Amino acid sequence: MSSRTLLRLILLLQALAALGIGAAAMHWREVGAWQAAALGVGSVALVRLLINANNFLMAARSASPTPPAYRITPGQALRMAWEEFSTSMLTTSWHMPRAQARTVIHPDTAHPPVLLLHGYGCNSGYWASLAPMLDAASISHATLDLEPLTGDIDAYAERIEAAARQLCAQAGARQLVIVAHSMGGLAARAWMRVHGAERVARLVTLGTPHHGTCLAAFGIGINAGQMRRTGVAGPECAWLSVLAGVEDAAVRARITSLYSHHDNIIAPQTSSELPGARNRAFGGIGHVALGHNRRVLAAVMGEIDALRIERAAPVAMQHHEDAHR
Repeated sequence: MSSRTLLRLILLLQALAALGIGAAAMHWREVGAWQAAALGVGSVALVRLLINANNFLMAARSASPTPPAYRITPGQALRMAWEEFSTSMLTTSWHMPRAQARTVIHPDTAHPPVLLLHGYGCNSGYWASLAPMLDAASISHATLDLEPLTGDIDAYAERIEAAARQLCAQAGARQLVIVAHSMGGLAARAWMRVHGAERVARLVTLGTPHHGTCLAAFGIGINAGQMRRTGVAGPECAWLSVLAGVEDAAVRARITSLYSHHDNIIAPQTSSELPGARNRAFGGIGHVALGHNRRVLAAVMGEIDALRIERAAPVAMQHHEDAHR
């Protein structure tokens, strides 16, 4: 079953639950139709809010110490919780149930093409905020659904390889950028282990559990097991250890890891710090919100634009030298 189908079924169950609660209220409490509808929808939203809040509580039990520079006030914590809840609701209830993987090519662009990889339990609809920004900047990009939903992360490598080859061919590019959220970052690293990193100009990961997360113990599937970790100082699973053991300094130098010290799914949060990579921390942002928060998206676009500038510099220098000959 695809994540799209699963999310549609969950939405259907939520709608039926809201209707049942509303009907019961009209029958037993004799409330009006609008009041019954508000009660039904509000009850479902409340359950979703409690699930979201519970994620923060579970993550707090295994949290890494928050550096002083990233500590937040109670008001900032409330804003973070609202951003994470509202983003999760919009993403899982609107964007992802309707999403279809797509490729958009912008010819005559100086930017490398971008392949977008989602995380555990998601699909290409996760990138509803970043994709329009890439379009606005005339950057070729493609989304990919990593399926099966609960499959082996290693098995995603061939899907990524096919998507990377196709995107580079269509964009006429030798290299591409991969932007990956959560498990998608591990899938990209597993792909590079098999197919090499020569085609990767930059891998930007958002909230990826490079050393595992304690909350993966509550997930189902082979991929959830591959992301497990025991305790704040406990060991990562064997799969993650093997993945890290085959990466050299050249591969790590291509990776930028963006993460939040208040991630409510990746715990400990410093699991996203990858030795040898460029690690950039944020504060006051939840896990799902990483792919939609303006600060994080600005950092992602900055990473992509930096590659354009790096590539343009030698060309400009060559033109300058030619002009003075």
